[in-house]
Amino acid sequence: MKAKRLIEIENYIELKGSVSLDELCEHFDVSKNTIRRDINLIIENGKVEKVYGGVKSLVNSELVAFEHRHITNQTTKHHIAAAAATLIEDDDFIFIDSGTTTVGIIDQLPPNINITILTNSLDIINSASAFENIRLLLVGNTYKPETRSFVGLNIESIIGKYNISKAFMAASAVSIENGLTNSDLMEYDIKRNVIARATNIYLLVDHSKFDKSTLLTYAALEQIDGIITDQRLTAEYQQFCHTHHIDVIDTNITETRRI
Repeated sequence: MKAKRLIEIENYIELKGSVSLDELCEHFDVSKNTIRRDINLIIENGKVEKVYGGVKSLVNSELVAFEHRHITNQTTKHHIAAAAATLIEDDDFIFIDSGTTTVGIIDQLPPNINITILTNSLDIINSASAFENIRLLLVGNTYKPETRSFVGLNIESIIGKYNISKAFMAASAVSIENGLTNSDLMEYDIKRNVIARATNIYLLVDHSKFDKSTLLTYAALEQIDGIITDQRLTAEYQQFCHTHHIDVIDTNITETRRI
């Protein structure tokens, strides 16, 4: 599958930092013309640039340094997570996505809340395990240390049997044209299947994620029911949310409104 190869090439470049075209051809067993075409597509995402004889990653530490991302904009992420937690009620069956913003939701919940959580995030599992009345269900059986999350096969058959009342989603980037995007094929599969099963879908993103996109769209923007963010949306996004009946929680205003 070409999409899968593109993801694998991008991840390989990020891991290596810089790599020659010959090494990419040998590693992925494709011709130099194929590698050149693939590289041209990957470059469009702004994470890789051409250098003499090869390519270089522009974000070599972005996925690896999860701990660094966790402390970046920590106050902003705390406020977004706290706003998301107010939407969770007793008896909800919720999905909490992996990510440095969604991870703070658990800490904001009442200690006696009675809910079921489906997740692929190690940090969510660790935090929720301290709650007596939270039932935990895990998606994925293979651990990815760079994102502190679990992935796996047969995701559709696992997620497809659950009725998810609320899903709290993360995204690497979001735009009107390309929707909610990420760059990992296996996490994309989890996100896409959750979107198909959730009754209410909430996107947790700070202002820096807007008007950008990465390789894979896991949901159209109009599919979500709410956006929780830290700054007022631009006029274009306000109009889009109004047209598609998307609620917005701006943590600077601390109120929910239908734009």
